[in-house]
Amino acid sequence: MKKMTVHIIPHSHWDREWYMAFEQHRIRLVRLVDEVMELFDQDENYRSFHLDGQTIILDDYLEIKPQNREKLLNYIGEGKLITGPWYVLQDEFLTSGESNVRNLLVGAQEAKNYGKDCKIGYFPDAFGNAGQMPQLLKQAGMEAVVFGRGVKPVGADNLVIEDGEYESSFSEMFWKSPDGSCLPGILFANWYNNGMEIPVDEKEAKVYWDERLEKAKKFAGTSQLLFMNGCDHQPVQKNLTEAIAVARRLYPEIEFVHSDFPSYVKAVKEELGDNISTVTGELTGQKTDGRTTLVNTCSNRVDLKIRNRECETALEKNAEPMAVLAWLNGDEYPKELLCYAWKTLMQNHPHDSICNCSVDEVNREMKTRFDKSIQVAKELSEESRCYLAKKIGDSCFSDAMDEKRPFVVFNGAGWEKTQVISVVLDWRRDWQKNLPSGFENMNRLELPEFVLKDAQGNCVEAVIEDLGAAYGHMLPGDRFRRPYMARQVKVTFEATVPALGYASWVLEPAKEDENTRERASLVTGPETMENENLKVVIAEDGSYTLTDKKTGISYPEIGWFEECGDVGDEYIFVQTKGTKTITTRGKKAKVELTEDTPVRASFTVTHELKVPASGDKMLDYERNCMYDYYSRTSQRSDELVPFKLETVLSLEKSGKGVKVQTTIVNTAKDHRVRVIIPTGLETDCHYTDSVFEVVKRPNRHYDTWKNPSGCEHEQNFTAVYGEKAGLLAANFGLYEYEILPDQKNAIALTLLRSTGEMGDWGVFPTPDAQLLGTYSMKYEIVPFSADEMTKAYQEAYLFQSDLVGCQVPCGCCSTVPPYEKPEEERRHRECKDILPAAASYLEWQGEGLAFTGFKRADEGKDVMARFVNVTDQAVRLTLRKMEWIRGAYESNVLEEKKETLDLNEKGCYEREIGPYEIFTLGLEA
Repeated sequence: MKKMTVHIIPHSHWDREWYMAFEQHRIRLVRLVDEVMELFDQDENYRSFHLDGQTIILDDYLEIKPQNREKLLNYIGEGKLITGPWYVLQDEFLTSGESNVRNLLVGAQEAKNYGKDCKIGYFPDAFGNAGQMPQLLKQAGMEAVVFGRGVKPVGADNLVIEDGEYESSFSEMFWKSPDGSCLPGILFANWYNNGMEIPVDEKEAKVYWDERLEKAKKFAGTSQLLFMNGCDHQPVQKNLTEAIAVARRLYPEIEFVHSDFPSYVKAVKEELGDNISTVTGELTGQKTDGRTTLVNTCSNRVDLKIRNRECETALEKNAEPMAVLAWLNGDEYPKELLCYAWKTLMQNHPHDSICNCSVDEVNREMKTRFDKSIQVAKELSEESRCYLAKKIGDSCFSDAMDEKRPFVVFNGAGWEKTQVISVVLDWRRDWQKNLPSGFENMNRLELPEFVLKDAQGNCVEAVIEDLGAAYGHMLPGDRFRRPYMARQVKVTFEATVPALGYASWVLEPAKEDENTRERASLVTGPETMENENLKVVIAEDGSYTLTDKKTGISYPEIGWFEECGDVGDEYIFVQTKGTKTITTRGKKAKVELTEDTPVRASFTVTHELKVPASGDKMLDYERNCMYDYYSRTSQRSDELVPFKLETVLSLEKSGKGVKVQTTIVNTAKDHRVRVIIPTGLETDCHYTDSVFEVVKRPNRHYDTWKNPSGCEHEQNFTAVYGEKAGLLAANFGLYEYEILPDQKNAIALTLLRSTGEMGDWGVFPTPDAQLLGTYSMKYEIVPFSADEMTKAYQEAYLFQSDLVGCQVPCGCCSTVPPYEKPEEERRHRECKDILPAAASYLEWQGEGLAFTGFKRADEGKDVMARFVNVTDQAVRLTLRKMEWIRGAYESNVLEEKKETLDLNEKGCYEREIGPYEIFTLGLEA
């Protein structure tokens, strides 16, 4: 029989910010790293220390003590300080697929710069694990993955679990992604503190080891036992060498070693046999009691969740693709600035940060980081768009440019997009230094009647509004800032723009016969609007019936709201016992037509309710004494406060879904608000967008589920469909939903959850998390036929980003001093007539593929385009060779060059993308 080996791995799980603010935690981090290096100097048997799988720990330390850099690098090079593979230990479900990839990219690069990367995927405390992580990590060269939640270890003696789906016989297992990618997985079955504070007193050590060895052996599938010597923010155990020596004396038949993950994983892999289970897909505690993966962290601090989505979208769908397009046309690629924006954003992605299960000071600092990241992303996006707009020639819009205002609309998404967009144009500018005089001049300016035309000279239906005079300024790169006053016009119309490209329009004075068409409307009756695809009829209580004209199927009672008490915390929702849920069903709402144009109709639905002001005084007591959430008996306050919900329902001319914005004026505490979307479809499962995956989930949890809440994670959408048709609810930054089988398989989308405590191990009040104030949430309801499910997915992905307009600079909208105008005209002549009026920079086909990223490689000058097959069938990707593409090759999430792709006889690159495969395409520019 093989001798048992106990691997003791010193570590400290370092939540960068949590129950204290970042800087308070960093003080302790600096001391920890100093003490670890001091141990290395003083104790030759103290072999290594695991730095929690995240390189940002080193960044944070060196920002305070840069003088210790060389010493730190030496210990990393010697394998004593183990770092990587991540930049931060993120929450996988609350960060996008591309954010997870950037996390690996930055972590790998930083670990390389520091000297050595640990090839172990590390999720010690993630609140569940996304199903595509084995594929992502395997592409990045990981040898194994270690995690703390999501799988139920059953501990049966040499029993192989037959289905192997969400249970494992042992702490060692194989974890497989839906595409088949598989890695050895290690579950912290006894948590990541099972070897902390090992006694050196022999009597204490005997009791300690007898108990813990028995627990470890219960779940062990090999002779290699893992003991994690540390816990959250755990100071280093300075007498560990002595403690190991004591254990060796007490148990001579066992080999005790001061170990590290590379050594431990190597030993485990050598012994993995047929008795090891395989778990497949996402690990969210499906066959547990449902209380450990903490899904309700998805719905607290919805303001910050939405802000995170805004920041990710600003980078993924705007700054990066626009920078690539500008670079392909001669501009400099802002690699370092994009990296800074990403790193600043990812500093909000550690699980206790983005899950917002932290004290208010942490969440306040997150706001600042979000602001900094999106400021960079937006500025870079605007610079790239302006650069491209300058290169589009006046000749695209015929002659007489003095009386025309051309503009360009950009699309950073991977599909063609049709959307109603508003673009604000300067019709004329006044550059005089006397700004008040310029303001008056612009206000006195008489405007002609306008018409909007496309680049071919065709009139386009539009709503054109005079906005009056407004201030503006330019910040030239070669001279001092230049303020001006402008007469502005807003143009609202429906634009169709190609994938990763742009299209152009021009505003000009109308001729006599150009504005004679009868004004169209999408409003077809009282509280009714429809286009060629959909019909929406709003009921008295504000809910609505949505009819899909293609299938003829109607979905009634969509969009009613429910409100209930919550005695839980930032981690856990627990509905107040014995209280009724308040709903808007059957309660008359105020319904107003607020927009009626040829391109869009909108109705505003207002509900004014009375709800309890908060929990009662008993809730304060139960919080202060840390009473178990599920046993709390506190009720809701007798005091009632006004509670207003204002919902705007919009239908666009070519829209395939109803776009919804709900604004909540929140005056209450300790409660949750959801919108209910009944589907009426008979099915026992549904489909939800997750990280690089559309995952199939059952509508009801397994019998082992004891959590009263049945909520789940989502990224961009959740869809329910039956035999002939389906209904999809897309969202923007709303990460929690629940399927209600007893309510017509309704999708319940959480809009807001208010709570007053952080929770977990102590008493940490969080008054800011009550979210008193006004908050707006966006979502879209999309019906679809059963044979067009992936097109509905595409609509949901496109809902995440908007088209963006940019005026073509042309001097003709300016009144400038004579000595400056020739220079303006010269610059304009130099850059005009270079680009066409419309272009796409990536033309591809592949039904069932989702397009997730378009960026320049971090190393070199190739362009990376990423796709994922969200179906269970292979899909052929076909990509036309554009003029800028010199070659193509298969790559991976680390942007490494793999197999070269050849052109087919039609001048296209082709590659079969397997079911659920994440595919990165390298393009040589």
